[in-house]
Amino acid sequence: MLKTSARLLSLLSLLQARRDWPGPLLAERLGISPRTLRRDVDRLRELGYPVVAVKGPDGGYRLDAGTRMPPLLFDDEQAVALAVALSAAGATGAGIEDAAARALATVRQVMPARLRHRIDALDVTVAGPSAAGTRDEADGDVLMALGAAVRAHEELRFDHVPSGPPGTGGGPVPATRRVQPHHLLTRGGRWYLVAWDLDRDDWRVFRADRVTPRLPTGPRFTPRDVPGKDVAAFVTGRFRGSGHSAEWPCRGEVVLRRPAASVAPHVPDATVEELGPDRCRLTLGSWSWPALAAAVGAFDCDVEVVGPPALREAFAHLARRFADAARSTGNA
Repeated sequence: MLKTSARLLSLLSLLQARRDWPGPLLAERLGISPRTLRRDVDRLRELGYPVVAVKGPDGGYRLDAGTRMPPLLFDDEQAVALAVALSAAGATGAGIEDAAARALATVRQVMPARLRHRIDALDVTVAGPSAAGTRDEADGDVLMALGAAVRAHEELRFDHVPSGPPGTGGGPVPATRRVQPHHLLTRGGRWYLVAWDLDRDDWRVFRADRVTPRLPTGPRFTPRDVPGKDVAAFVTGRFRGSGHSAEWPCRGEVVLRRPAASVAPHVPDATVEELGPDRCRLTLGSWSWPALAAAVGAFDCDVEVVGPPALREAFAHLARRFADAARSTGNA
């Protein structure tokens, strides 16, 4: 049987894990008698934990909300999950970055050394708020392993599932990659590893939910700077197709026959200037000129192209393509 102090911690952890616990089941999980369970519940109440009795055929217990917050208890997995969530809080766009950082520092102070070491390895770069509905299934242990390799400057091997065409078995074929990991980053609700690919002799960005690390890690390396020395701008530029800059490679200006108030909510990365009750100037970017023209066309209104000429040419190109589509008969 566990000592009283250890047993109380186990009891508290179980009470926090679910809303209601039948008394016999709780006693069985702890390996104690119902009488000992009642005594342990009384001890928790004396310490300030609002444990209430639940009526029913077997009776039970619940950790209720109290007027003050007693000390909380987290197991190892919960502590790691809390640290990951707090580290990524800056990606929510909710303006809680400073509060999350203070909360993480507070939690870290009371963690055992083995967990503090893991949490300290999780140095996360935030590159923009999460998009609505965007989320991956990155495993917490994988994030910790990647973060530890980044912090220790150790080469890493991992199996990576590409996003390309499937293999003969019907799914993407994992490939083994050998990299120097430099940054763990969260962007748009997803986690990424920014690393120097040793076999391709170039920078690569890997989605963490497609990575399975291989242990042990390799030799230590001397970190190099990412192009531009700003990892968030570097990754943003990669996704926007502009190389090492966070700016869109194509940027244009148009006048729309729509009120500015009806345009601005749909283009958060653009500049919208009111020109009148039913006209506005829109400046925005995209990864290609046809994509930029198509984005403007989505507003379904009269458009005046201010510039540059490449945007005007993109509108003409799309006009010809759409005219051909309108004349098609639909036969393959």
